[in-house]
Amino acid sequence: MDKPNAPSCERNRDPILAVLQPRLAAARRVLEIGSGTGQHAVHFAAAMPWLQWQCSDRAENLPGIAMWLDDAALANTPAALQLDVATGPWPTPSFDAVFSANTLHIMGWPEVQAFFAGVSRVLADGGLLVVYGPFNYGGEYTSDSNRAFDAWLLARDPRSAIRDAEAVDALAASVGLVLEEDLAMPANNRCRVWRKTGTTPTRG
Repeated sequence: MDKPNAPSCERNRDPILAVLQPRLAAARRVLEIGSGTGQHAVHFAAAMPWLQWQCSDRAENLPGIAMWLDDAALANTPAALQLDVATGPWPTPSFDAVFSANTLHIMGWPEVQAFFAGVSRVLADGGLLVVYGPFNYGGEYTSDSNRAFDAWLLARDPRSAIRDAEAVDALAASVGLVLEEDLAMPANNRCRVWRKTGTTPTRG
């Protein structure tokens, strides 16, 4: 097979890296959920050699990720793990941070719920979750391009959609993740950063 290539990764990798570098300065182990092609992983791991960047994705994407990791031959990118957020298996060691790009709008809402529940289990207390992608606010699109993108998503898979920030924040808070930052990114995307508080709210 040919090595997969996503042009969007080439476009957004440097703005995302500018967000990640200062926030992961003290991190040592990072789990990426939905590594896709593996392009983000090799770029970020090369720029942040002090941390181990652990890729993960569904089984069908692992061969392509392996091609990127093998070609880069970095010391801090172990083999990608198979992970479907809905079914697992989730890794057992704790991570200092979790990163995911352009995934929440691809998943159905039950998978988004499973994503946050799983992240809460594998993220160390005080650790960060950083999610990149488009979000709606107050049920409204932030741009015409996001409106068109959402229509494309729904036509492709009725379960997928650009997520409302408020619903995602409520879901995160329910598993002990508190929003710390909501950063504007190019092309009407956001980088949203949550921190694990170490206490999960009790459901009444």
